[in-house]
Amino acid sequence: MDFRSKKLINDPNDVVTEFIEGLVETYPGLQYLDGFPDVKVVLRADVSAATYDKVAVISGGGSGHEPAHAGFVGEGMLTAAICGDVFASPPVDSILAGIRAVTGPSGCLLIVKNYTGDRLNFGLAAEQAKSEGYKVEMVIVGDDCALPPPRGIAGRRGLAGTILVHKIAGAAAVSGLSLEEVAAEAKRASDMVGTMGVALSVCTLPGQVTPDRLGPGKMELGLGIHGEPGAAVADLQPVDVVVSHVLKQILSTETNYVPITRGSRVVVMINGLGATPLMELMIAAGKVIPGLQLEHGLAVERVYTGSFMTSLDMAGFSITVMKADQAILNRLDAPTRAPNWPVAVDGNRPPAKIPVPVPPSRSKKNDEVSSRPEELSPLGHILEVAIEAAATSIINLRDNLNDWDSKVGDGDCGSTMSRGASAILEDMKKWLKADPSPKFSDRAFVSIYLCYPLNDPAETVAEIGSSIRKVMGGTSGIIYDIFFKAAYAQLKANSHAGITALQWAAALEAAIAAVSKYGGANAGYRTLLDALIPASSVLKEKLASGEDPVEAFVLSAEAAVAGAESTKNMQAQAGRSSYVSADILASVVDPGAMAAASWYKAAALAVMNKCKGVDE
Repeated sequence: MDFRSKKLINDPNDVVTEFIEGLVETYPGLQYLDGFPDVKVVLRADVSAATYDKVAVISGGGSGHEPAHAGFVGEGMLTAAICGDVFASPPVDSILAGIRAVTGPSGCLLIVKNYTGDRLNFGLAAEQAKSEGYKVEMVIVGDDCALPPPRGIAGRRGLAGTILVHKIAGAAAVSGLSLEEVAAEAKRASDMVGTMGVALSVCTLPGQVTPDRLGPGKMELGLGIHGEPGAAVADLQPVDVVVSHVLKQILSTETNYVPITRGSRVVVMINGLGATPLMELMIAAGKVIPGLQLEHGLAVERVYTGSFMTSLDMAGFSITVMKADQAILNRLDAPTRAPNWPVAVDGNRPPAKIPVPVPPSRSKKNDEVSSRPEELSPLGHILEVAIEAAATSIINLRDNLNDWDSKVGDGDCGSTMSRGASAILEDMKKWLKADPSPKFSDRAFVSIYLCYPLNDPAETVAEIGSSIRKVMGGTSGIIYDIFFKAAYAQLKANSHAGITALQWAAALEAAIAAVSKYGGANAGYRTLLDALIPASSVLKEKLASGEDPVEAFVLSAEAAVAGAESTKNMQAQAGRSSYVSADILASVVDPGAMAAASWYKAAALAVMNKCKGVDE
């Protein structure tokens, strides 16, 4: 066995939880939520959502990057860190637990590295938290300068520059600024920073053998932090040459990734990737500073050298350069108790762990359990037939969706969508009458039933998202969960006097906006939005002109189908299809768009037929 594959661990599956236990024993200012192994959240021991009056700053992501992110939890920096498994985005429920544990009336800011899994999971958690009444903003950091501007929506990866954004946002929050002001400072900081990494070895995941990707005498330029290949492999060079190349890449006027020009003031971070001796990091720092001053004409105001965001046991380093003015310097210089900035700690030792908070809905009385009404209202009947038709259409389209997806994706779109549709039909048929008897006193038992309160459209939409979350994996499941969470929030905010056709249209528009925001796609990207955006536009237009709402719905469904069919002429800019050649794409529609058009049209026709029956 290769020497680098040796690890001082117990079970590879327990490395993250055991790391957290050791962390809070070492730093008594930290606690963790008692939700192992599913919920892995580190938080400030002096903060409680019930009493905290400042903006909470929350970040996180996959583990393996220690000390990021849990080592930067402390007054003046992060309020909580959400830890996923090694190199895996934390699940939505963990993120929600962190939000609920530390977020008071001032709200919370989520700082998220630009990776699809992080964006989607934190995005869905943000929408759920908003629906529970929390104020939430999110800033995405993409500071990678190694690659040319990317095609499509992937964007620049989030790297070590995220730590500087943490510090600036944390200092802004502790100073008493509002959520909007803290988010603005974090966003400004993220726009000012650039990073590039260099690796001399490949990292080893716990319990696995070191992959042999780099040969002797080779180095990798422009790598990410998850062990993925870099932009190029080159012969190992002296550190002077490596540093010069990296600085030129970060400060390139061709990519213009950072707004830094000669005469600018900057701060610098030389970050070890996990297995780089401090001696080598200091040697690199000794080359970085004069290089910035003499070659690029910059005023270096602050230097941070050490291991801030690692990649397990990878040998190598990254360089981060951030444009700085006095406001940024003040935030970076502000005191913090985050242990790995680093700072001293006092001897107070509160309990190491506290309970995982539950959503507000869990504390409702038993007679408030959502249930299918014993008698449906006219609107409830219409909603029932629309949902049943939409779900059935997806089940019937399963084989076609799989066939299309086999040409442009991984071939499981139909199977995945059909699972979600089947779950919706099953849950809609379940009956749970509100019952205050002892057998329903256990909320954990009651919560396994998803019953659609069809007379309440907003709550029904929320339950559809819950049904999907149970069974639909991958990106599709999370995107549709976001879709229905955002629609629910819009409907709930305006349902006090009954829901009108215009409010349904607004809910569709809000759902589309949320999917676009967190997934990054837009019209023309060859996704489900190419069906839903035209549908939303036609629906709004027809309703505004006084068209009958049912007729407007049917016409908008025709626009959805036309939009989905038009994807055959689009170059994909999102998802697995973005890697498929244009010739292949031109032979088939986008399966996600066709699925969306199918359920939308089926719902519209069902509503039309039901209303005709009512009229007759």
